[in-house]
Amino acid sequence: MGKLSCLKLVHQLRMIWTKVDPHIYRLNRETKFIPRPAAQLWWHDRLVAKTILKIIPPFIKPNYLTTFRFLATPVVAFLMFREDYLVGLIAFLFVVFTDMLDGSLARVRNQVTEWGKVYDPLADKILIASMVFIIVLRYIDWGTAMLIVGIEAVVVCLAWIRKREGGKVEANIWGKIKMVLQVAGVSVLLLAIIFNWASLVPIASGTLYLAIAFAVVSLLTQGI
Repeated sequence: MGKLSCLKLVHQLRMIWTKVDPHIYRLNRETKFIPRPAAQLWWHDRLVAKTILKIIPPFIKPNYLTTFRFLATPVVAFLMFREDYLVGLIAFLFVVFTDMLDGSLARVRNQVTEWGKVYDPLADKILIASMVFIIVLRYIDWGTAMLIVGIEAVVVCLAWIRKREGGKVEANIWGKIKMVLQVAGVSVLLLAIIFNWASLVPIASGTLYLAIAFAVVSLLTQGI
């Protein structure tokens, strides 16, 4: 067997052993990142790897995007406070998009850090809490707003305690579903305000209550 055939065989065996999508493996090889097993990737990670990550240079780190969310949240909150809801909605969705992007970036490029595990979800909670205080509190009711913020505060406190005790702190599937529902609820509420569609308010309210239910499940399963 020639040298080229041996190298090809080794490459095929490595692909089978790691169970990595060929595109992700090529991306990692080109950018000097270590392939991650497919079991550690979410379905949207593969989609992002085959599309958006193609144009993101290697020097862009996931933690940079998390830091951007911390800095961008006050801007979004300011737009909402000024009742510039259309621009605020666009800015809100863009900031949420960076949340999806930094997680996929970290997993696909094997750049998951302990800092990111803690501060990535914290940035999400601050963003959602600001929307709740400005929008939900005003257009839905006080109880819904306090439930959302209260549960998130408990989750953050318990995660901090678990981290100090050396425990594992990271998001789980229930927390991810909760975040999607929170974003959907806030977005629908903003659409109701922008276009004066009162019929959307109960839908937004119901979506946020469903998010509260998933937040409780995430809390009970020690997610963040």
